[in-house]
Amino acid sequence: MKLHSSALLAATALLMMSGCRRDMQDQPKYKPLGESRFFADGRASRPIPANTIARDELDEDDAFHTGTAPGGFLDTIPAPITVDFLHRGEDRFNIFCSPCHSRTGDGDGMIHRRGFWIPPSLHTSRLRSVPPGYLFQVVNNGYGAMPAYKDQIVEVRDRWAIVAFVRALQLSRSGTLNDVPQPVRQELETRGSAPAPGLPE
Repeated sequence: MKLHSSALLAATALLMMSGCRRDMQDQPKYKPLGESRFFADGRASRPIPANTIARDELDEDDAFHTGTAPGGFLDTIPAPITVDFLHRGEDRFNIFCSPCHSRTGDGDGMIHRRGFWIPPSLHTSRLRSVPPGYLFQVVNNGYGAMPAYKDQIVEVRDRWAIVAFVRALQLSRSGTLNDVPQPVRQELETRGSAPAPGLPE
């Protein structure tokens, strides 16, 4: 009899406990755009306060963050081009871009060598002629098989630094001695006429 009543008590306790269980999916809550008797307008979702901007739309009209202006893509890089800026662009390019495009930008990166698609060379006449804003948009949003990188390259300035470095890579392939400033050109010309170290004159 004692065993029977103990089992009965245990079963009753278990039933009571199961009746009190409330999982997270069962908690009282409003679904988006649902009905509510609490608010006077009957809506659970509250109206957006005036003059507020969604977090992901904060910079959607800013040329620095989009690479575009009312006339189309920006045709200049909206940041001072300094040696440090280019070094930063090279650093970010080598981390995020070179696995596909290679460090020289010719498309022969490790991704291609491992059997994946061949990315386009950054030295084609088409990509040399596009405005910087176009390159920035491609880094931001991706293009074709290339994914978007704005979530990986969080700093907007770093994305512009990559664009600046891509332009430097492109110039390095098509540059001539006439593009070099005069004092540096004279030094290069002098070096070019001098014999190589260790060789007889």
